[in-house]
Amino acid sequence: MPNLPTIHTIKAREILDCRGVPTIEATLWLNNGISITTSVPTGASTGKHEAIELRDKDGTRFNGMGVLKAVANINTVIAPKLHGLDPTNQATIDNLLNELDGTENKSKLGVNAILAVSQAVCKAGAAAYGIPVYRYLSLKYRLSENLTIPTPAFNVINGGKHGAGNLNFQEFLIIPSSRFHFHQGLQIGIEIFKALEDTLISKNAIHSTGVEGGFAPNLFTNLDALEVMMLAIKNTRYQFGHDVFLGLDVAANTLFKNNKYSIKDRSQAFSNKEFIEYYKDLNDEYHIFSLEDPLFEDDWTSWATLTKEFQGKVVIVGDDHLTTNKKRLQKAIDLKSCNAILIKPNEAGTITEVIDVVKTAKDANFSIQVSNRSGETNDYFIADFAVGIGAEYAKFGAPSRGERIVKYNRLLQIEEDINVTEAAA
Repeated sequence: MPNLPTIHTIKAREILDCRGVPTIEATLWLNNGISITTSVPTGASTGKHEAIELRDKDGTRFNGMGVLKAVANINTVIAPKLHGLDPTNQATIDNLLNELDGTENKSKLGVNAILAVSQAVCKAGAAAYGIPVYRYLSLKYRLSENLTIPTPAFNVINGGKHGAGNLNFQEFLIIPSSRFHFHQGLQIGIEIFKALEDTLISKNAIHSTGVEGGFAPNLFTNLDALEVMMLAIKNTRYQFGHDVFLGLDVAANTLFKNNKYSIKDRSQAFSNKEFIEYYKDLNDEYHIFSLEDPLFEDDWTSWATLTKEFQGKVVIVGDDHLTTNKKRLQKAIDLKSCNAILIKPNEAGTITEVIDVVKTAKDANFSIQVSNRSGETNDYFIADFAVGIGAEYAKFGAPSRGERIVKYNRLLQIEEDINVTEAAA
């Protein structure tokens, strides 16, 4: 077998995410002339336990949100250390990145700088073998027996920090049945999304879109949003509870103050016990498929109680609760505080660390949901990543806006590629 190419250099630059917030793009060159370019997303709703983005905090540029320091860390600190390294040695390079940073939360170099390099190396490893990233990941880590496309989970109504501020819950999701092929699930999501727009118009509600491409309507309560979604589904040919389901990302950290939860649906704040009872009533009415971050991120006891109450009925997803962190995931496994994990690479920092989290979750029979961030770019690495690790679900926002659609379109390409390859075999 011929020698694989090595890394010649890497160069980073400051670009903008879909919200006009600075982020990082990096181009990596191999010594055979092949180059790859990648960019990393940024988050609006962040858990306090996730790795730290490095921002310039220079008030004269982008309201202090510039990333020139993180870019310089790649170009002057990291790049010289990568020259001559084999890009397929992902773990070795990721360990080097962590050693150069030297902090637990990536705060010295910045998780944005570290992930940009780690992601570029992963793409370069695939390029070195001349295969797509999803297939490279699948062959390298063997996290699933077969290549499959995750079921899409569409954030069709944006609330909380992603919306207009009038809905408490952050995401209201449409989730097609997993029995459908991906292209069918995508069609279902789009047709219901269009029906939802028509429903909002018919009610004289605002139907402009939020940060993740979903609608940000001027509804009065969170239940109003669920009711509008149910009506939209009824106006399609799809059957609720059979063809399509509802999901919620509550982002409960934003509702939690003085050990109670406040939402517009009730004048009095909920205690922990009352909020769990509220979710039970909500599920009786709307048969919620998945419930993400329903409680304050560090209330492990209440998380365990809720998960036990919903055992076998609702998928309980940890995002802020787990932050793609192996230590927190292991604690969740031990305490049985949830049964699914949201995977966001920029919560962890390196591809190797994310893979380690995924392995641990799969060994515990957790459901794997791979997610985009609110501040996305047109990079579709996350789509390849979701397929390559064998994720069950992909949460890439609404079927709207270019930075979301590019990822769904990439999954369509991969689905076709897998089908053609299997037919040829």
